[in-house]
Amino acid sequence: MKLKNLLPSKLGFGTAPLGNMFREIPDAEALATVQAAWNSGIRYFDNAPFYGAGLAEIRMGEALSSFPREDYVISTKVGRLILDEVEDVANRDIQDKREIFKHGRPNKVVNDYSYDATMRSIEGSLKRLKTDRIEITWVHDVAQDFYGDEWLGIFESARKGAFRALDKLRDEGVIQAWGLGVNRVEPIEILLDLEEPRPDGFLLAGRYSLLDHSRALQRVIPQIIGRDLGIVAGGPYSSGALVGGPNFEYAPASDSILQKVSKIKAIGDKYGVSTKAIGLQFVLANPAIAAVIPGASKPSRIKEDVEAMETNIPDALWQELRQEHLVDDSAPLPNGK
Repeated sequence: MKLKNLLPSKLGFGTAPLGNMFREIPDAEALATVQAAWNSGIRYFDNAPFYGAGLAEIRMGEALSSFPREDYVISTKVGRLILDEVEDVANRDIQDKREIFKHGRPNKVVNDYSYDATMRSIEGSLKRLKTDRIEITWVHDVAQDFYGDEWLGIFESARKGAFRALDKLRDEGVIQAWGLGVNRVEPIEILLDLEEPRPDGFLLAGRYSLLDHSRALQRVIPQIIGRDLGIVAGGPYSSGALVGGPNFEYAPASDSILQKVSKIKAIGDKYGVSTKAIGLQFVLANPAIAAVIPGASKPSRIKEDVEAMETNIPDALWQELRQEHLVDDSAPLPNGK
């Protein structure tokens, strides 16, 4: 099913922070955040076993269990299998990407994109999410940022395993759509070039944001639009850099990024508009974007996201961003220019 027909709204909720990303979040705070999202009208929730070794899925399953299942849409991911055994974190590589979830559950996480592991991963997610179905499944992080020079081999493993499994599950009606959930455009390019299988869309995190969108515009978005697919845009705030945080791509932001943020903020201040509002509305102006899923770990962040979506932004602001070369010349803007 096409993403635009499946997703209930343009604003969804990315649940990575609920996996204790970077910090421990009390259960009550996590559940209150999901409740705030629901109260604000959000009905699309994106998750992954990787987020806290299942913690985010457990919390979201608990928070949504009291609501009618037909009223919301879930996406989750495969490629990281959560085992019952406890991991020996003392022997973990300190540079391991899992360190961002070091406050999550202690369960061992195994990278496995095979057919059998994909089926087992879906079974585990269904249990943690307390549901009988998952609408969308993304194949998680088959890209260089997680696997370095080995990433093409990982992609090939997913092609032979996870892609085939998800095609079968879609045919059987267990899921309604699948695609890649990645932080890089290269895996999307490769999959789009294959005759088979046929994905339904993609979750692209960080690569279509106000601070970084040129590669996506040039390399994948024309094909996405031409094939009537869609993109769920993750990381619209670029790991917090756009909204005043110190990090970009989960690492300290460079001087060039900080300077760009400063210029965007100055223009926003001139018109009384937050960088959060500018960032969200910029992303959604592109017809390829089916939804945007900022993450949140506090109810107040949900309120800010909703207000950002509803902010009236004058055309002059967008024109000034274009004049200052803060957006790519080919990027669609909310004023249609």
